[in-house]
Amino acid sequence: MTTEGGAADFSEVIAICRSLGPYCLIGGLAVNCYVEPVYTLDADFVLIPGHMAELPARINARRPSSQLRIQFTTDPRYLGFPGRAREQIVLGESVAVACLEDVFRGKIWAWSDPARRMTKRKKDELDLLRLADAHPALRAELPESLRSLLE
Repeated sequence: MTTEGGAADFSEVIAICRSLGPYCLIGGLAVNCYVEPVYTLDADFVLIPGHMAELPARINARRPSSQLRIQFTTDPRYLGFPGRAREQIVLGESVAVACLEDVFRGKIWAWSDPARRMTKRKKDELDLLRLADAHPALRAELPESLRSLLE
């Protein structure tokens, strides 16, 4: 994650998020805050830019000199996430990270999206299984097809 300027770019993105309004980290890096971490080059954020013009549901960004891939979502389903987020240290930065239940919920939404590439859905599936394995109270929220994989 820190190759090719990734850690410095991540710090810069966090500063930008803080300046724009409520935000929180979601996706694989957020999952890593609640289970044994796995390597990822993606940093996904919920951004609630109340004072900005209407934005598309997803915004992707990447510097040519960095391997870090940033995605912002303004999807209304995520609007409550920043209010429940908790500060955690991610790549050496204090970051608002979605709470465990919201990270899990977001992963279910991503896994359930039929338009999502199968490889991404399989990564979401693994993240859901990792979370449910580490936090058994979440198992009841898993779709049956995934819950049976943990039994």
